[in-house]
Amino acid sequence: MKKLIKILALIIVIVTIVLLIGYFMLAKKVYFAEDFGIEVVLSRRDFNNNGVDDYTDILLGARQDAINKPEYKSAYYAGGYPPETEGVCTDVIWRAFKNAGYSLKDMVDEDIKNNVSLYPRVDGKPDPNIDFRRVDNLRVFFSRHAKNLTTDLTKIEEWQPGDIVTFEKEHIGIISDKRNERGVPYLIHNGSQPNREEDILELYSMAVNISGHFRFDYTEELNVKEFV
Repeated sequence: MKKLIKILALIIVIVTIVLLIGYFMLAKKVYFAEDFGIEVVLSRRDFNNNGVDDYTDILLGARQDAINKPEYKSAYYAGGYPPETEGVCTDVIWRAFKNAGYSLKDMVDEDIKNNVSLYPRVDGKPDPNIDFRRVDNLRVFFSRHAKNLTTDLTKIEEWQPGDIVTFEKEHIGIISDKRNERGVPYLIHNGSQPNREEDILELYSMAVNISGHFRFDYTEELNVKEFV
């Protein structure tokens, strides 16, 4: 009898483990736009002439930063740029744009210089060493020089790879091409978390409101700067 009980207990444990493994495998399943009949929007531009459109380049640049997983470190750097091994959420953005050939720092600095009153975070005193690494400055810049899109996460078809999303004045990230089972995209960002590309967009937006959703398609009045 005791032997039978042990066998039954072992079977229960094995079945439980199998069910748990199946659950976590299902929970981690990744979906893409085509799974929901969503057409992926590609940029009309290939700024760095590498054969890849700008939106895809921005996505891939953000993903590379996620793979590199720089240490989360908020600091002030002479010249503006932190070393490759360090960064915060805003560093994901300029590195993503660098992968598409754009110098986001130079473009932000110039726009602030010419329109300082539109940037409250600058407080009338531009500082090229840090301005392009502040979330609220990037929110203002993209609201002026990118397409302003919905902040409603239920409109899943309007969230596209390479889009930029800001959360109030606190956080910023890039939209992934990966999606969860409801079609909501993953977020590529640096909040010091182990996994930098994750299914966190809905949860994060519950804690901190989405303040902007942008797609960079530069306006004619923007003096586009190349990353050299």
